[in-house]
Parts: sequence; structure tokens; C-alpha cells
Amino acid sequence: MKIRAEALLFDNDGTLVSSLASVDRCWTQWAGEYGITAEEFGRVELHGRTAAEIAADLLPAEIVPAAVARIEQLEVDDVPNGGVHLLPGTRDFLDSLPADRWAVVTSATRRLAEARLDAVGILPKTLIAADDVTRGKPDPEPYLLAARRLGVDPARCVVFEDAPAGLQAGRAAGMTTVALATTHQAHELLADLVVADLSALSALVTGAGVEVSVRA
Repeated sequence: MKIRAEALLFDNDGTLVSSLASVDRCWTQWAGEYGITAEEFGRVELHGRTAAEIAADLLPAEIVPAAVARIEQLEVDDVPNGGVHLLPGTRDFLDSLPADRWAVVTSATRRLAEARLDAVGILPKTLIAADDVTRGKPDPEPYLLAARRLGVDPARCVVFEDAPAGLQAGRAAGMTTVALATTHQAHELLADLVVADLSALSALVTGAGVEVSVRA
């Protein structure tokens, strides 16, 4: 299968990098600090959503801003502890792309996203973070903003995601979707193409854009 596009848009956590160990440590500490039980925490969907949305599901509105600032601080401080690493294929795939042909679109805050990306040596020219939008994934706003920043028609963009919420956002934006089965089972992911991770793909840059193929 070959997918042709003018721009490639990547989620970060679970797509380019894995931060599961860090996320688990920090959110467990955060929940304990705010008196949230494991049962309450378990009922909330975490992956692919902003910290503000998660906190709003669990806490009174008046303390949500402080709680969001706290989890951001915990996660940023934890980055040097080795809880972030590149997923298979990320380096080679991104290195094959011109800087103006791709963007990172994350539900994390800009401060946290930049800390994690810097830790693994990824420096995107275009980064869309939670701070940049009023509605996060599964709303299409983040991906539509990325397409606008890159000057590309949304229909000519490909979204790479590991979370159902992100894939829903990509579909709602009218983009082609590629799911990576890094944090969810393949059968849980609705996309135009599902692969294990970026190592399963190659990218060929042409005058018309980028051609993404499944490796033989």
C-alpha cells in the first residue's frame, strides 16, 4: 500500500516516543496528592487527551488550573529520569523527511512536549501543542491548525497516531490516518492503515510531496 501526501502529521507520545513509564509515575503521584482513588482514576480515559480535560473529569473546577500546572511540573521534572525513549523507526523515518513537510501534533503542553522531544533529539520545525488550541483531540482543531501552519490542504495530510482519540481527530479533519499499534491492540484502531510502528514504513520524497509505503 502507498499513501501520497503533501504533509505528514505525527502525534508524539506513543507515536514518536514512549513515555509510558514517566506518565505512570507522575500521574500516580498526582492522583495521590489530590486524593483520587485508583477506582476513580481507572474510569477516566487518559491516552490522547489533554491534562486539562483529564483533571476536569476528576476534580472540582476551581482547582483544575492548579492541578494541571502540578502534573505538568511533575512530568517535566521526570524527563531526565529516563522515562522517555524513541519508538522503533522514528529516527530513520523523520530523518528522511524535509523539515517543512512534517509537524508534531500533541495533546501535551508545549513545555512538556519540547522537554520530551529535546530529550530524544527531535526538533520539529512545526509543533502544535495543547496551548495552541481551544479544543483538543478528538476534536479536529489541532490537526487542522497544523495543516494551516504548513500551508497544506487537510485532504493532502496524513495523520500518524496510536490513540483512538487522535485517529478520530484526524478523520474529522478529513485526513488520511495511519494507526500505530504501540499502545493499543490493532483491532481497537480505526484507520486507513494499521502498522506495528514507524519501522514498518518508508517515505520517499518527490516533487509532488511524500509517498509513504509499507516495507516489504
